[in-house]
Amino acid sequence: MSESRAVILGCAGPELSPAEAAFFADTRPWGFILFGRNIVSLNQVAELTNSLRESIGRPDAPVLIDQEGGRVQRFKPPLVPQYPSGADLGALYNANPEAGLRATWIMSRLHAFDLYPLGINVDCLPVLDVPSPGGHEVIGSRAYGITPDVVSVLGAAACEGLKAGGLLPVIKHIPGHGRAGTDTHHELPHVDARRSELSGRDFVPFKALAGEAMAMSAHVVFTDIDPANPATTSRRVVDEVIRGEIGFDGLLMSDDVSMNALSGDFATRASAIFAGGCDVTLHCNGDRAEMDAVVSATPALSGDSLRRANAVMAAFKAPDKSDEAALRDEFEGLMAAS
Repeated sequence: MSESRAVILGCAGPELSPAEAAFFADTRPWGFILFGRNIVSLNQVAELTNSLRESIGRPDAPVLIDQEGGRVQRFKPPLVPQYPSGADLGALYNANPEAGLRATWIMSRLHAFDLYPLGINVDCLPVLDVPSPGGHEVIGSRAYGITPDVVSVLGAAACEGLKAGGLLPVIKHIPGHGRAGTDTHHELPHVDARRSELSGRDFVPFKALAGEAMAMSAHVVFTDIDPANPATTSRRVVDEVIRGEIGFDGLLMSDDVSMNALSGDFATRASAIFAGGCDVTLHCNGDRAEMDAVVSATPALSGDSLRRANAVMAAFKAPDKSDEAALRDEFEGLMAAS
């Protein structure tokens, strides 16, 4: 672990090329992330995750994916079912809180049934953002609700379902993306709400789940806290809000460094992410030239970042003994009744 570099990387396609394997062996990323371009069949994905881990000589290395349900679901039918969105679960909760909580837990447990046998052990779920009027639809139906209490309780259920299945969750997008008026894939949003408003709404779900092992940052400028930098690269937001007010002491990873909300070349972006206080940077698209630049500015894990990474590795547990078929039947019944 001490030699791992503080980066999570992707590969270009469904198989690891010899050049990619050599690159990963040389750069020693802490973990990997998969996207739709990496998925052809279940057996193929299992072979790919094994190849990724073999390339760095770490059979337990984290392999991440965004498998939320709704429109953000990297595995799609017919490989796995099409799962409901966070908003669908929230609607069920509003009608029947007990059923909504149960369905949210089961859906995460079903994600784990889908992913764990393939060597994927981290799901970038739950979305803890609380949408506000004027917020961009990039969050939209991914959110469990429009009140922090609903988002908090359903986010907690989602985390517990993943952990019951042997996966770890990533709470996102800390300290809150719900007010962002633009899509951070394309441009940098500025949120002008007062810090007191943010504390009473946007930060609440993250405070409630601050004990989780991993979080993903928001590429959002909060002008009342740091008008010059998005949270991802803001030492003030990370120290005062994420580590301070929210109380999160887990592994903080950036959202994707290739998103256009960030500025500068890729080495500059990576340097700013670490200067801001993130533990790990995330690069998703598998582009070798971009990865070379990111890695050039990425240190080895050390100090508190290494401590947090070690805590993540210690948090992985074997799946429980849940009956998959029974849970799928129960889930279908709960959603059919919604």
